[in-house]
Amino acid sequence: MANRLAFEQWVPVPIERVFAFFSNPENLPRIMPASRGTKLITLNRTPAPPLGTTGDKAAGVGSTIVTSFRVFPLLPLRAQWISRITEFEWNHHFADVQDKGPFKSWHHRHEFRPETRAAVAGTLVRDVIDYEVGFGFLGEIANAFLVRREMQSTFAQRQQTLPQLLP
Repeated sequence: MANRLAFEQWVPVPIERVFAFFSNPENLPRIMPASRGTKLITLNRTPAPPLGTTGDKAAGVGSTIVTSFRVFPLLPLRAQWISRITEFEWNHHFADVQDKGPFKSWHHRHEFRPETRAAVAGTLVRDVIDYEVGFGFLGEIANAFLVRREMQSTFAQRQQTLPQLLP
C-alpha cells in the first residue's frame, strides 16, 4: 500500500542558499540524525544546468547517490541505499527515487518557496515522500508502528539542526 508523508519547515535564509545546500548530496549526512551514522559512499554527479557559482555542487538529473546507514541506531548493522535524481529545477524543486534500499518504492520531492514571515525573508522547505514498505500486511504493521515514526523523528531532528547548518 502506498503511503505519503509531508513535512514543512521555514528558515530565515534566502532560497538560493537553501536550495544550494540541499541540492548538494555531500550535505546529506549532515542533515540526518547522528544516531544513523549516515555516510556518503559514492556520488556519481551529473551536473545541474549552470546557475551562477552554486551549480558546481548540485546533483542534476541522472546523478546517483550511494549512502550507508545504521538500520538500528544502537547496533553496528549497516544498510546501503542507492538513490537517483529524477527531477531538478533550480530554486524550486528536485526529486529522488530509490534504486536500491529498504523500501519497495520511494519517491522524495524536495520543494522550495520564498516566503516572508514577520517581515523576514526566508524559504519554506517542503518534503513530500511517497513510499511503500513492502511485505504486505506485515509491512503495513511495521509502517504503522515503526517506519512512519522513524521518518517523523528524522525530519523533526532535521528541523532542529537545519538552522545551524545553513550558512
